[in-house]
Parts: sequence; C-alpha cells; structure tokens
Amino acid sequence: MSDTKTGWQQRFHDKVATADEAVKRIGPGQRVFVGSGAGEPQALVEALSDCAQLVDTEVVHILTLGIAPYAEPRLGNRFRPNAYFIGPNVRDAVAEGRADYTPIFLSEIPRQFRSGRVVIDAALISISPPDGHGYCSYGVSTDIVKSAAESAKVVIAEVNEQMPRALGDCFIHVRDIDVLVASDRDVLESVQGEPDELSRKIARNIANLVVDGATLQLGIGTIPDAVLHFLTDFNDLGVHTEMFSDGIIPLVESGVINNSKKSLHRGKIVATFVMGSKRLYEFVDNNPLIEFHPTEYANDPFVIAQNDNMIAINSAIEVDLTGQVCADSLGTMFYSGIGGQVDFTRGASRSRAGRPIIALPSTAKNETISRIMPVLKEGAGVVTSRGDVHYVVTEYGTAYLHGKNMRQRALALIEVAHPKFRPWLLAEAKARHLVYADQFEMPVRTPIYPAELERPLELRDGTQVFLRPLKLTDEGLLKAMFYKLSPESIHYRFFRTMKAMPHASLQEYLKIDYEADMALVVLTSTGEEDAEMVGIAHYLNEPQSNFAEAAFLVRDDWQGKGMGAQLIQVLVETARRQGIAGFTADVLADNDRMLHVFHRCGFPVESKLDEGSYHLRIPFREPKQAD
Repeated sequence: MSDTKTGWQQRFHDKVATADEAVKRIGPGQRVFVGSGAGEPQALVEALSDCAQLVDTEVVHILTLGIAPYAEPRLGNRFRPNAYFIGPNVRDAVAEGRADYTPIFLSEIPRQFRSGRVVIDAALISISPPDGHGYCSYGVSTDIVKSAAESAKVVIAEVNEQMPRALGDCFIHVRDIDVLVASDRDVLESVQGEPDELSRKIARNIANLVVDGATLQLGIGTIPDAVLHFLTDFNDLGVHTEMFSDGIIPLVESGVINNSKKSLHRGKIVATFVMGSKRLYEFVDNNPLIEFHPTEYANDPFVIAQNDNMIAINSAIEVDLTGQVCADSLGTMFYSGIGGQVDFTRGASRSRAGRPIIALPSTAKNETISRIMPVLKEGAGVVTSRGDVHYVVTEYGTAYLHGKNMRQRALALIEVAHPKFRPWLLAEAKARHLVYADQFEMPVRTPIYPAELERPLELRDGTQVFLRPLKLTDEGLLKAMFYKLSPESIHYRFFRTMKAMPHASLQEYLKIDYEADMALVVLTSTGEEDAEMVGIAHYLNEPQSNFAEAAFLVRDDWQGKGMGAQLIQVLVETARRQGIAGFTADVLADNDRMLHVFHRCGFPVESKLDEGSYHLRIPFREPKQAD
C-alpha cells in the first residue's frame, strides 16, 4: 500500500528518540559513519562519545567542522577514528597513532560503502525537516553522506530545524531512516576572511587562465576563495565543484556566474557540499539555481570532463622539480587528504579547452622554506602525479608542465619559485642532470618578473595576441620562432647569415634582468600550452651613456600587422620607467619596415648612414614645439 501523508507522519513520530537513546542502537565493535563538513550531526556525535556501552568502535568520516571527542586520548580504548580526509579535529590523533588515515579519491569512497567492502553498521547524519511528501534534504553536505546513509544497516538522523533544504540528488525519505533526533542548532560555520596580499597575487595569476564561459571548480582554502575577487569582469561563468563558499554569492548576484554556457547541467551550480557563513546557508536554502550531487557523480572525472572549458583549482603543500605534487602530508606527517584533487585534475584535463591548476605559495614559515623543492620531503606522498599536472601557479607566475620534458619542467618551476631559492634549485637541478650542464647560473639577486607588463594586444587586422616579458622557460619558443624566419629576416636582425640557433646561443638571449636588460615577446595566446612566439623586442642599456641598444624581430607571416609599432611603444614606456635616457639602434639601409617603426616611436630620431646601415639615436625628450 502506498504511503499517505498521514502514514509517513505517523512513522516519523514513531521513530523519534533522544540522541542518547538513538546511539544505543549501535553495538560494540561496529563501524559508524559520521556526517561531513558543516553537516556534522553535533548532538549525535556528543551522545556517541558519551555512550558507555560502546567499545572498539570505528568512526569513519571525511573532513568534519565540529567537535570530535571520540578522537580524544581519554576515549582511545573505545573509539578508533578512520579519516578519509584529515581535519584539524583529528590531526593530532592520526599523528600520534590513535587514529587511521585512508588515502582514497573522494569519487571512489561511495563504491567502498555500496559494494560492502567497507560495511557501515550505523550512519549518523544531519538533515533538514521533511517536506510535505516526507523527504528530508541532506542540506549542506551530500558528498559521501548519501552513499553512507543508503548503505548503512541503521540510519540515525539528526533533524535540524536550522539545516537548509538543499535541492538536487540529495534527499532521503523518512521511511529510510531508523531513528530521528530533533535538533535546533546553528549549522557549523567556516568563514573565510579577506585574502591577504600573497593570496591575491597567486589568485591574480590564476585569473589570467580563466576565460569567459568557463566552468569553475574551487578547492578548499584561501587561494581558491581569493580567485573569486578577480573574476568580476568575466562573463557567463559556471560552477561544477566539490564545494563552494560565500565568495560565489556576489558573482551570482552580479550575473558573472550564470551557468549559461555550461555544457552539462546548464543553468545550474553543481556541488557536493558547502562550508561558509549563515548567509551562505540561507543562499542555498530551497534555491533552484543549485544542485547538490553525491561525489560518485559530481567528482567523477568522466562527468567533470563533459564541462567544456573546465577550470580546476586545487592547492598543494609542495611540488618537486619534476612536477610531483604533495597535498596530503608534511613529510611523514599526514596532514589532510587526497580529496577531490585528482578527480578534478583528471576531469579538467580531459575537458575541451580545460585547465587543471595547482596553486601554492612559493614559500612557507616566513619565507624560510621553499615549497618548490628539488625532491619531495622524505615520507611525503604524491597525490597528483607528474603525468597529471598541467599548471603550477605561485605568486611569481605560472609554470606549464604538461607534455614537457624534465629540463623544461625544472626550469619552469624554478622560474615560479621564490627568487632567493632559485640559484639553489638550479644547482640541484644541474646536480641531478635535469638541465643543461652549461645552463647559465642565476645571480644572487634574482630578477623579479614584471607581471605588470603583461597585456593583450589587438593588431591592425583585429587579431588578438598577448604581450609579456621574456621568461627563462622561453628557450623552446625562441627556437621555434627562429626556424620559421626567412633568411632575409634573419639577416636584417643579426646582420649575417645564420642557419642554426643551438642551446648555447639561445640561452644568451634569456639572460635578462628586466631593468637594464629587457625583452618583451608577443605570443599567439595566453595559454602556455599552445602559444607560439611571433615577435620580440629587446633593449640593453649601456651604463656610461645611459642609452639602451634596441632591436626588434617579427616573424615573417606576422609582419605588416602593426606589431612593431605597438612593441616599440611598450619598450619605450618600460625603458623610460627605468630612467633610461634613450635608444640606439643599427638598422640595415634597406630594412624599410624597421626604419619606419623607429621613426614613428614618438621621439626625434637622429640617424647616420655608415657602410650600408643606419645608426639611430633616439633621445627620450619631447619634440620641440614650433614657434
């Protein structure tokens, strides 16, 4: 006979008990699941820990925000926590051997429960009050809670009047709950403060990898949250993520996040759980914009990959020079967990135009420890393999690693390490034969990359390109550009015939300090993975005269588009900011295009013809006004 409204309501009242009565359904030696994150069932956890009849009880969970008295030393003979993701409330217990840590992808935990490989004797969960049809929402945490509740022998639910009614694949019916415990507690909060300057610098670099219409995954931490501050000028962003916090609310309200371009669940924000403030929980409550799904779906790499332009942002503890990422341990000490990092990294990498990003500060402990390391610390675990990593971002820039060889990886990571650690890292890379033995040594005072010079350019025919300073890792791009130049262009630039550009010659062009010696390059796109170098402008200052020798080179198939005119304007602007008095240049007499570029730089040009070439002198003073 089908349920009627009266029927389920009667069963609801028949199942009501106090928290102390409810946990007595649990027997000694059983395995108990505790609900996740902000959805921890607080009253049930307290009653569980106080239940004297329980001994040899395993408590399984991922990150929980609330108290964990079952992890305290005084209860060590009664409870053994087993964390699939380590939070602060069980970290000491794991470190001291009083609790276990199980490393596993978040997408794969539900299969452990449903298959019976991990038997859940009792699931302690927190839910919203039932609706008129008897359905209760898992509220702020669906993640692995849904699979645990559906697999458990006994389901004990804390029915919290404060729990928002989230929508999506996140409901359980009263008939599937064995014991109901009334509650009216505030949902646990995790409020992020304003990002500090370090987080903002990293976030700004990440934002440069985002495009209009992208779908975002934001991991836990200050850096992913800080990224949201730099997305206010984007359009039609979407969200498919493991979790989100308060930061997305202003972007939703302003229309930046509208999910209109998503290729999967168009018009919807997809998540498995949320953690944040009361304002966030009110935003989630009964909001049809948001769909909560369990991790076996939302974290499935094959599902994630169906989102075009998927941008996955996750954090790390350290990265070695080959690209291995440690995200769950400090050396031998287990600190957090695998979580969804690999799920989303692999999903984004298989997405059309997707970009998986690993973000971390370049140092730790007040800049005394580099987080870009020659090798991972002893005992450190590899969460994301070197084969999975695409982008690594620090406050000093972005390293693109996917498909790169060890030499390219090491140089790219050294370039985004803290400047004071770069000489040491290069020496270590040489000792391990990761880079050329004659790779030029970095000076003690390592040049600081001037990110403020990065900018998009629009050429005369409307083509969009990207201008930035030359990087240490641009050797491959320089080499590729050289071999696409015509003999005429090579002769105009180098004043001789050249048929090869070997490593020894290339690296000479990379020795720049961004002050007296500056080089700007033009790339076909901002994405390091597919960009080609099509133009370069360079100056080198002569201290005695304070005039810098300038030179330009544009690939043949990109000439005539006005690139040189824009390059010289930025080069002049940069040189003047460094206090340089002017430019000099030697240009072959028949190089009409380059002569035209210099003569249209906005300053008077003094020229002298000598043996088939013009020697140009361009003081940076304003032209005299006519009387």
